[in-house]
Amino acid sequence: MQITRLFDLINHQIATYDKDVSLAQKIEGKWKTYSSRELKKIVDNLSLAFLSSGIDKDDKVAIISNNRPEWNFIDLALQQIGAISVPMYPTISADDYNYIFQHAEVKKIFVGDREIFEKAVEGSKDMEVQILSFDKVEGCDYWEDFMAKGEASNLADLERKKEEVKSEDIFTIIYTSGTTGRPKGVMLTHNNVISNLFAIEDRIVAPKGVAKALSFLPLCHIYERVGSFCFIYMGISIYYAESMETIGDNLKEVQPHVFNTVPRLLEKVYDKIVSKGYELTGIKKSLFFWALNLGLRYEPNKDQGAWYNFQLKMANKIIFSKWREALGGNVMQINSGASALQPRLARVFWAAGIPVCEGYGLTETSPVISASICNHKDIRIGMVGKIVKDVEVKIAADGEILVKGPNVMKGYYKQPDLTAEVIDAEGWFHTGDIGELHEGNYLKITDRKKEMFKTSGGKYIAPQPMENKFKESPLIDQIIVVGENRNFPAALIVPNFQGLRDWCHHKDIPYTTDSEMLQKSEIQEKFQREVDNQNKYFGKWEQIKKFKILNTTWGVETGELTPTMKLKRKVIHEKYAKEIEEMYSGN
Repeated sequence: MQITRLFDLINHQIATYDKDVSLAQKIEGKWKTYSSRELKKIVDNLSLAFLSSGIDKDDKVAIISNNRPEWNFIDLALQQIGAISVPMYPTISADDYNYIFQHAEVKKIFVGDREIFEKAVEGSKDMEVQILSFDKVEGCDYWEDFMAKGEASNLADLERKKEEVKSEDIFTIIYTSGTTGRPKGVMLTHNNVISNLFAIEDRIVAPKGVAKALSFLPLCHIYERVGSFCFIYMGISIYYAESMETIGDNLKEVQPHVFNTVPRLLEKVYDKIVSKGYELTGIKKSLFFWALNLGLRYEPNKDQGAWYNFQLKMANKIIFSKWREALGGNVMQINSGASALQPRLARVFWAAGIPVCEGYGLTETSPVISASICNHKDIRIGMVGKIVKDVEVKIAADGEILVKGPNVMKGYYKQPDLTAEVIDAEGWFHTGDIGELHEGNYLKITDRKKEMFKTSGGKYIAPQPMENKFKESPLIDQIIVVGENRNFPAALIVPNFQGLRDWCHHKDIPYTTDSEMLQKSEIQEKFQREVDNQNKYFGKWEQIKKFKILNTTWGVETGELTPTMKLKRKVIHEKYAKEIEEMYSGN
């Protein structure tokens, strides 16, 4: 059957796979599953309920919830009547809620639980809008009661509505979190995403119709949302993790073949594995670090000789097999996106038989521009894969990546001036990222255009690759490189406190509290050695001359990170202005 609108994926899944488990969610210790046919029935009833409640074509409805099947139900139901979903992060402020509700002129709001409901009430206090909840929340309308209003309606009416929805219609407005200013509403059409879905289908190696995926990245982000559309299309069962804290347990019980993640989570997985290695003793500890060091030298598409290959085979049997078991034992592919992945992580996971495939894209490009090919021959560590089908990329004179294709957004909602700033007269979308093309169509990202800065000596600094390199230290969890219009680069460093504990244990240094340890001269000296060790990879003008160690981890809730774990540089600069100034005082 022809797929021209995203909701066509439901009938496609029924016709091709007729899944017993299309979507699944864990409730009170048990997995509640929905078949392909149950998915269709629920979505149809919701579409009819929306129509009976007055929601029609082009009306906006907000969805604010953690991942769960109800998220998909509402999304698909709105699509079928030509209404537009406005997905939002549960973690943003009530003030941001209010801005988006007003700007998008939302008519209904669906929330996941009581906490989000209370924030949505505050964010919509000056509006007349109905709020409905997926959990039963006192004082809030319940989504199943709402759905029941559509059950007695005429399906023929719905079919007529579906026929009116065209491929070029907008199905969602996604307000990008952004690292500065108010979020912009990215308008995406059915065709934007469908073209991208077909373009990435061949990059997913999990077997169609039988594979399972674990979903934990926010569905309100285009990356996970298109991933879920792709899984529905390929007949891959989607299991939603209970929370970010339970991912480890959920991996073991679901035993997925594929999942999407961001580098920050892979870094945490890696740090946890290394931390457990430090807890070992004797021969077990020696074997662990022998295997780890083999993995850090790994090149997927290079034969390093019979002796290395033999050792790696043994390491896989003795050590890396346990890593695979911890991920459920079936993982064939991990897709990493949203920010830069440290090459050493990709190396060690590939060595361990856990293929990590990096991709690149933006909300404005629906999202995938390039994606890795998941095999030893075609993977390129340190690059974000090959340009996908039907997408054109060229590198501008200043190094900026420009993109053209059916995946490029319709524009920013109500902001034609901002749209004109990023999509030029020839239809090229200006990504704001700096990059290079290798071997014809392998893409390498070198930095964000707006994040590069000049020192007072006129030298350009690209902070992102530097930060990525410094985070290879087991003692550095987060780092920001500063120094615009200053005479040298400096850095604020958030330690990996578990790594610091492990090092102190190894050196027989009694560990008291995090803040006390950071004052000790031997700890300060250790961090200086770590910085010196990474500095040697950079030119003299790029090297970190001074740094300050902070005692507080940066997070989404505290404002230093976007929901996709990118640094909010402006916020950090303002928050730590005193500490930054101290590094430059007297110079």
